[in-house]
Amino acid sequence: MTATRDHLEPPMKWNAWGDPAAAKPLSDGIRGLLTAALGIDAAPAGELEADQVTLRPSALADADRVALAAIVGDEFCRTDDHDRLLRAGGKSTLDLLRRKDTDEQDAPDAILLPGNEEQIAAILSYCTDHRIAVVPFGGGTSVVGGLDPIRNGFSAVVSLDLRRLDRLVGLDKESGEAELEAGVTGPQAEELLGAEGFSLGHFPQSFEFATIGGFAATRSSGQNSAGYNRFDDMVRGLTVVTPAGVLDLGRAPASAAGPDLRQLIVGSEGTFGVITRVRLRVHPVPETTRYEAWSFPDFATGAAALRAVVQTGTGPTVIRLSDEVETGINLATTDSIGEQTITGGCLAITLFEGSAAHTESRHDETRALLAAQGGTSLGEAPARAWQHGRFGAPYLRDSLLTAGALCETLETATTWSNVPALKAAVTEALTSSLQESGTPALVMCHISHVYPTGASLYFTVVAGQRGNPIEQWRAAKTAASEAMVRCGATITHHHAVGADHKPWMTAEVGDLGVEVLRAVKNVLDPGGILNPGKLIP
Repeated sequence: MTATRDHLEPPMKWNAWGDPAAAKPLSDGIRGLLTAALGIDAAPAGELEADQVTLRPSALADADRVALAAIVGDEFCRTDDHDRLLRAGGKSTLDLLRRKDTDEQDAPDAILLPGNEEQIAAILSYCTDHRIAVVPFGGGTSVVGGLDPIRNGFSAVVSLDLRRLDRLVGLDKESGEAELEAGVTGPQAEELLGAEGFSLGHFPQSFEFATIGGFAATRSSGQNSAGYNRFDDMVRGLTVVTPAGVLDLGRAPASAAGPDLRQLIVGSEGTFGVITRVRLRVHPVPETTRYEAWSFPDFATGAAALRAVVQTGTGPTVIRLSDEVETGINLATTDSIGEQTITGGCLAITLFEGSAAHTESRHDETRALLAAQGGTSLGEAPARAWQHGRFGAPYLRDSLLTAGALCETLETATTWSNVPALKAAVTEALTSSLQESGTPALVMCHISHVYPTGASLYFTVVAGQRGNPIEQWRAAKTAASEAMVRCGATITHHHAVGADHKPWMTAEVGDLGVEVLRAVKNVLDPGGILNPGKLIP
């Protein structure tokens, strides 16, 4: 089948999240909340059209463009501003605020769309020899500066868009393993596997647009992690094309043959090589799904209940807890934000998938434990509402930014005993920083992922835009990040490092750990062309 131009373009709007047809205008409830809590009149501001944006002219030399086009074909080597703008960065609040700037904006100098691993190897070889930086591009959903076209002294930078690598390579039904190419999106994976009666079950908020390669490169964690684990736990093997050669990793479900090199690549964010294929654990499509929402009198009681569930091992597929502020605003269900549908307390969501008998037994054991821990059942409706709207929150952020609000998310993880101190410290850091910029702030939090020894805290922040909103958010993000480090928490649980979290990587892994990362980089990418300025200090 011949690929159309639309098929080869990122489906998300150049200056917003996702499909423009799915945009979420602000409801009366949200507008009232912005006015009452933050003093924002919520009048939508005008936005630039793509043809009003001025990009820095492409720095790719004509000879290099001709040579790269000879590798991938003229159709798949693009230097026009339309294609460059679509890959100019990710979808963080900083990215979207930059898209509103009328000054000259940075973008990759060319877009390459390889069709196979041989072309990727040839691109990396040529770019190494000619000092051209390469930024691997999947779904474009990074929220940590992972796609910034940083040159770091290179003559040019190209975006290596992997969307043509979109096949289900193989499915071993007996073993429950599937091999997918890196450009397969979350929905495509479920469609390809679903046709054979299987599912991957990886549903991060970026699910609709992010890719298999991106999930692996960023050590992604999906909303069903309580049942199916993180993406790195699903990986059974992968193929990576590097400037130094090809790595084909993973021979068995488990091995004692030295350190696991798969885990060296998973989370490497395109700095060590280009992930082209991933072999993954899959499971049969669930026969049934059960839902139940719960209310707890306060966050501490709810967190203790979630800890009891995960440490007992009752087996929910999804379990998460919103704090009092997030519950009061009704953020979890997205469709009714600003409308108080749950009175007081903290909302918890549980979901169970599998066979009818197994779902029933796990549901019964979990609900007995949650009730014993002080929970009150709210029935199915809030849990179903959460599932219905769980991919919609980023669209709301777009409307908030347009209305003059500052809105962003950040996440971390720590041990159960440290959760209260970490939550308080990050909330205080965000609130104080934004107050100093001249605005009150709404800081909401939920436990998004649970483990026997700890949990991930996911914060959503809404404030008024003041002065330079880019610098305003950078200051708040820095304050929050410093609070995480002081509390002994991780700088990121699932958003990855990119350029935004790189300043805290030394605190995360230590000086010697940074030297280990640099040593691996020097072996696999001796020219340093792959995604410069990301991950490694």
